[in-house]
Amino acid sequence: MLNNVYRLVAPKLIEKVILDEKIDSNTVIVRPTYLSICHADQRYYNGMRDKETLNKKLPMALIHEGVGIVIKDYSGVFKSGERVNIIPNTPFDHDVIVQENYLPSSRFRSSGYDGLMQEYVFARRDRLIKVPEAVPSNVAAYTEMISVAMHSIKQLQSIANEDQEVFGIWGDGNLGYITAVLLKTLYPNSKLFIFGKNERKLEMFSFADRSFTIESVPKNIRVSNAFEATGGQGSKDAINQIIKLVKPQGAIALMGVSENPVEINTRSILEKGLKLSGTSRSSAKDFEDTVQLLNENEAARKQLEILIGIESTVKNLHDIQAFFEADLANAWGKSVMKWEI
Repeated sequence: MLNNVYRLVAPKLIEKVILDEKIDSNTVIVRPTYLSICHADQRYYNGMRDKETLNKKLPMALIHEGVGIVIKDYSGVFKSGERVNIIPNTPFDHDVIVQENYLPSSRFRSSGYDGLMQEYVFARRDRLIKVPEAVPSNVAAYTEMISVAMHSIKQLQSIANEDQEVFGIWGDGNLGYITAVLLKTLYPNSKLFIFGKNERKLEMFSFADRSFTIESVPKNIRVSNAFEATGGQGSKDAINQIIKLVKPQGAIALMGVSENPVEINTRSILEKGLKLSGTSRSSAKDFEDTVQLLNENEAARKQLEILIGIESTVKNLHDIQAFFEADLANAWGKSVMKWEI
């Protein structure tokens, strides 16, 4: 079946290509309806990855966060017209120890493998999750990012001790906000502290117990466990401040992506007996848990809906370029496009 795919062929240059897609008994054809941009998409679009990486991964359709409508299911699991989340991680092997999102053989949409900027997405049935009616499509568009936070929380649970008195989150951006919403939902009896740089962004975390700019943290503040959601150049300072403020034998979840190696205070890690959990991407099970939480918690849905910063309709290649430029200039929240190409 012929399919229009909108691929990034060079920084800021997207072209339409026509592909002949293969169909088998496990194929589900999905029409994308709402897509959301990730920072990784912007790094590819603007050529902010090293030349070797760009040469290796392009041409490639961008975007791995999205929701769509089932057009045809050859497996018989989904009905035509049902809304589904498209899981970008696609495993080809199974390991009893290593989770699917850490298997080297797995492929990930918009990372060397065509993402969701297509007329139709041809997916395996196990890479789709039905979206409940209670979840609006513009929020469902970034379920993938929410599932990444869910995965990180579950990973930290597996190594943390019984002290859940105070959770700390370093990072006042989208990932920090999503993680905060999930933690407040999953641990309503625990305190939640937010640490960031931007006072205006910190104001968005009104549901947290306390928030601090990283330059003005009181000396008596301590957290039981912590999440680093900064990434980039800010990772070094964030991680080292976490190491200083987390209680002995606490757990730290590292979530932010940094292109360059980060120096951290290993002496204090050893002296305090800290546990570090590195997490990346998410699995189908993480999607299932996330969708269940969104379906059952109206307050969490409303808080996540506040995260939408830009929402517009995309109908042609010019609209795609304008949308990426608008997202780059957006100071807060997720950018969601209604995909009508």
